[in-house]
Amino acid sequence: MDARDPELKKELAATLQARKTLGEEYESELVDSFMEKVAERVDSRVEQRVRRELAQQQTSSARADRRPIGPPQSNPRFARYGFAGFTMIAAIPLSAIGAVNAGTTGLLISWAGIVAVNLAQGMGSFFSKDRHPDRDDWS
Repeated sequence: MDARDPELKKELAATLQARKTLGEEYESELVDSFMEKVAERVDSRVEQRVRRELAQQQTSSARADRRPIGPPQSNPRFARYGFAGFTMIAAIPLSAIGAVNAGTTGLLISWAGIVAVNLAQGMGSFFSKDRHPDRDDWS
């Protein structure tokens, strides 16, 4: 409630004018009537604030309950097999380039490189700390 509420200011002016017109014998009734209007105004503002706070709490709890949006987390096994599949697809043009430029030797060198890359990737995941992502240090 704003201290400069124009409606409340009008009510106070009307109450003071009524007191001047009616005299002091009606002063307590006029003050009681004005105070009831102020109390109603305060109650309505408190209700608004409580409803707003409840809505914010419900919204924040609903957001907290939601699962994060985004791509699913990759499975290390899938990543390993995906890398192997990618290198097998890349092996086709590499084999053709090696065979055309250097014959059988070029073909063997390109395949040795592909095997070496796959072994390096496999050994890296074998020796990594996250070898068993579903286990912790105590199991």
